[in-house]
Amino acid sequence: MVQTINQAASLRGTVSLPADKSISHRSAILSALGDGRSRVYNFPNSADPQSTLDCVRTLGIEAGRNDEGVLAIDGRGLGGLHPPSEPLDCGNSGTTMRLLTGVMAGQEFGSVLTGDESLQQRPMERIADPLKAMGARINLRSGHAPIRVRPQQGGLRPLEYRLPVASAQVKSCVLLAGLYASGRTVVIETTPSRDHTERMLGLEVEEVGGERHIIVEEGHTVPAVDWSVPGDFSGAAFFLVAGTLVPDSELHLDDVGLNPSRTALLDVLDGMGADITVENERVQGSEPVGDITVRSAELSGIDVGGTLIPNLIDEIPVIAVAAACANGRTEIRDAEELRVKETDRLHAMAQNLEALGATVQEREDGLIIDGNGPNLLGAAVQSHDDHRIAMAMGVAGLVAHGTTTIADAECARVSFPGFWDELSRVSVA
Repeated sequence: MVQTINQAASLRGTVSLPADKSISHRSAILSALGDGRSRVYNFPNSADPQSTLDCVRTLGIEAGRNDEGVLAIDGRGLGGLHPPSEPLDCGNSGTTMRLLTGVMAGQEFGSVLTGDESLQQRPMERIADPLKAMGARINLRSGHAPIRVRPQQGGLRPLEYRLPVASAQVKSCVLLAGLYASGRTVVIETTPSRDHTERMLGLEVEEVGGERHIIVEEGHTVPAVDWSVPGDFSGAAFFLVAGTLVPDSELHLDDVGLNPSRTALLDVLDGMGADITVENERVQGSEPVGDITVRSAELSGIDVGGTLIPNLIDEIPVIAVAAACANGRTEIRDAEELRVKETDRLHAMAQNLEALGATVQEREDGLIIDGNGPNLLGAAVQSHDDHRIAMAMGVAGLVAHGTTTIADAECARVSFPGFWDELSRVSVA
């Protein structure tokens, strides 16, 4: 599918966001491990969370929606999963694969986790290494999926593991494996990453010498609870940047997840000069939620790096679009993790922005973008079958003079199935 985007005169209205992917993945997995029936309100239909749901069903978990669309998941406890009759197909979802591998490492039966061609190119040694240190028996194919997990007898060993890079997926994998370990498993973060797993499991977190120690004790069980999934901040990010860049715009985004480990984009845009307000802040379940309004504003270049990066890693493609339309230089650094996502996102964004006339220097760990205001020119660009690249270029197309075409734009459905319709609905020609 080729998506055509024309320059917009303004953006107006209230944006309908998909549910938060990160929380949705975890709600399905923790509900499957819970003791009894859990309910998940606002579980999304996007491809990645559905991959997680399909996997837990393959493990013998009953899950279905009622007439109101609420997802009911009948958990069987930590030891109640069934041996899968087929490989666990994680689709395109790295979160599904990495979190579920932590669960499967503690099972008394074997399993295989696989995914699509893109997922099979993503690095998995980062989870295999700590799991092997816990006694798990795991085999990779040249460091990648398929992941073969052999039966584990007698439980896993506890581990104190210092994350070599900030990664919520690796952290969550080890913590979930820790549910099956004897003793006390501790994950140490020097740079904080998304904290949904420890929030949702109710784990103890200690601050020690400027580091976070996340602790799971032997015997920790998962209760059956009702989860309410807020709007996805990563999905909101595209409209926050679009509403800033397109002149005469005002967009409202309600019920957005505002977990502080996810919202560094707000700090970056504020530093660039954006006009964004957050109201009606509240706590929904274990997560902070609020309503956001964004109005158009002129932006200035900014430096983005260091401890901010783990908390806006998914938003960097659209930050690059904002930088290309800002005044002055933006330098994005410490973001080499983007090279091992669904595609090499640094290279993809450099290529696409250059096609639109932006001045971009690609560095090993980031980008240097010399913005010259909103002076992009419409052109043909590629999604590289990466949902965040496709949506970022959709935002760029709203600002670029003329027409922009995005090849293979249907990949946006991975995280935001209605993105193109929503973009069109709030656009004023």
